[in-house]
Amino acid sequence: MKVIKRDGTIVEFDDEKIRIAIGKANNEVSRKDKATQEEIEEIAKYIRELRKNRILVEDIQDMIEEKLMEFGKYNLARKYITYRYTRALVRKSNTTDQSIKELIDGESEYWNTENANKNARVVTTQRDYLAGITSTDITRRFLLPEDIVNAHDEGIIHFHDADYFAQNALHNCELINLEDMLQNGTVVNEVMIEKPHRFITAATIATQIILAVTSSSYGGATVSLSHLAPFVRDSYNRYYKKYKERKLTEEQCKKFAMEDTKKEVADGVQTFNYQVNSMTNTNGQAPFLSVCMYLGETDEYKDELAMIIEEFLNQRILGFKNKKGVYVTPAFPKLLYVLEEDNIREGSKYWYLTELAAKCSAKRLVPDYISEKVMKKLKINQYGDGECYPCMGCRSFLTPDRIKGNIANAKNYVEGKGKYYGRFNQGVVTINLPDVALSSEKDMKKFWKIFEERLELCHKALKIRHERLAQAISDVAPVVWQYGALARLPQGASIHDLLHGGYSTISLGYAGLYECVKYMTGKSHTDNGEGEKFGLEVMQKLNDKCAEWKEKEDIDYSVYGTPIESTTYKFAKCLQKRFGKVEGITDRSYITNSYHVPVFEEIDAFTKLKLESKFQKLSPGGAISYVETPNLQNNLDAVIELIKFIYDNIMYAELNTKSDYCQECGYSGEILIDENLEWYCPNCGNRNHDTLNVARRTCGYIGSNFWNKGRTQEIKERVLHLDNKDA
Repeated sequence: MKVIKRDGTIVEFDDEKIRIAIGKANNEVSRKDKATQEEIEEIAKYIRELRKNRILVEDIQDMIEEKLMEFGKYNLARKYITYRYTRALVRKSNTTDQSIKELIDGESEYWNTENANKNARVVTTQRDYLAGITSTDITRRFLLPEDIVNAHDEGIIHFHDADYFAQNALHNCELINLEDMLQNGTVVNEVMIEKPHRFITAATIATQIILAVTSSSYGGATVSLSHLAPFVRDSYNRYYKKYKERKLTEEQCKKFAMEDTKKEVADGVQTFNYQVNSMTNTNGQAPFLSVCMYLGETDEYKDELAMIIEEFLNQRILGFKNKKGVYVTPAFPKLLYVLEEDNIREGSKYWYLTELAAKCSAKRLVPDYISEKVMKKLKINQYGDGECYPCMGCRSFLTPDRIKGNIANAKNYVEGKGKYYGRFNQGVVTINLPDVALSSEKDMKKFWKIFEERLELCHKALKIRHERLAQAISDVAPVVWQYGALARLPQGASIHDLLHGGYSTISLGYAGLYECVKYMTGKSHTDNGEGEKFGLEVMQKLNDKCAEWKEKEDIDYSVYGTPIESTTYKFAKCLQKRFGKVEGITDRSYITNSYHVPVFEEIDAFTKLKLESKFQKLSPGGAISYVETPNLQNNLDAVIELIKFIYDNIMYAELNTKSDYCQECGYSGEILIDENLEWYCPNCGNRNHDTLNVARRTCGYIGSNFWNKGRTQEIKERVLHLDNKDA
């Protein structure tokens, strides 16, 4: 007989545990109330001879209580109930001890690979993780209902970022309203910061704002370079005036002023990059930052913006020096390059920037590409205008603007123009689609019933996220809510209104569409037939649910292709535990991210992007597509062709290439993974993570601190979508 324990594990029935439990209760009562050895044996025999295939441990305990009552051992039964209750309390309490010990000892694979951009051995990261362990414990025991906790533990859903949930003031990710803060002043750490008067000062202040904002949230943040562009002109005017006062000719004044301005832009961009990569926020890492490069965001300062973009690309191509002084690929900031009419065709004014972006992508994996053309077709605001704007972090996109009035009191608000900077995401709960499929046993009617139930479970969890954040007031993070990053609310004001009416989003995540479709139809969602049709139907149902909830609650629920970095491993393990190893479905240590074509499926880059564009359209709250490529530094024509294809066909995509370095032998190329999922240098065999610089795209962003076994297997099994021949 198998016994199912509370944590879901299954063990053989052992009647000795019954004797021990009753024996401990016996020790708490008088002699006349004790159970005899014969009575204890009779209880054990009764349960043993039930001979069930499986039985819950709670059912065994209920039977023990009933039998003790039958024997008239009422005091003993009460003591046993007390013992049982006490044991339950012990299980619920003190759950942090083992996690903390494993973290501090540095011997836990989970903590060492929990986040590919965090080093769990350094004290700043450990402090964040220690706080997270405590938050998770509080969240599990006091803040979430048991059905949500159980569903999360079993991998049915994933309640994201429980390590930050105990604090009701923390939101997920945002587009920082840098323009408002720089043009109208702000306050950081009780220090007033007035409008800067030159580019290098604005760039430095921007990094201080980024550090402060990302210390008050837990997801990704994005800033736009267009908000820095006016300060380039301020610097130019400053230099021009200096040379004019020296009585130089007009031609000389302009020439020298431009030379000085370009030098200042270079210095300012270098300062920005140094700052955001050397600073550590309260999350124990460099700010999870994206930088948007969108010429279409400004008309007046377009040339100044182009100058900044050019410098950012040139410095990223160079790379950042590692501790040995060798230029390597950094993880942040992530660069977002918007493709538009002014830069996508040969001969267009800013085509040189796109050529530079292609060179940068081939060497350093970024920038990623947003198609203004496609995005404006998909994102229509309340005024009927197509909008183009960056993602918050690696892939989270805001819903099109539907806000009524300037509810955030932003000083740069323009009536009749879509508002995006200053908006944010409330959080994510993800549904495990393969679990829905496997639970249905290929019965389509049963699939949709379970699907509906699981979505409502996600909805319940999302409402809990929303309601907890709604308790926050502006004082908890002044730079965020009072001084312009997201709003300019008065002291003591509730942020409640910013959670409704479309100002912020909340995300229904999904993962494993491929495995779900494959199990239910026997085909991939890439088949242009039955599999694709079913996959699109699943995606549409997710959107229909979000629309239903949004209509009822005035909250912008949105479908989000979850970047499950460590959860891909967790979901895979949970599926194997619940359903065993099902060939082609649960026989790997990972499940496929969002709507992506599985990494092992052979498909060419252009077909992949075209196919995934259909699914990306149905993932409006967050999505990114990618193609895996070899080293294309000597084949930029192929990169350019891909970029042009992205512009015409898909909203948001990226190229994954390899740019690694071995500090032991100086090898520069691709660090490989062996059959045991260990990284090694193919030149000298070095396997020391401390002396290997490896950068890989992980769910939309670059990771550089290695990964868990599941994600490492996924990286190893990635096939190339483009060869290294002429495009």
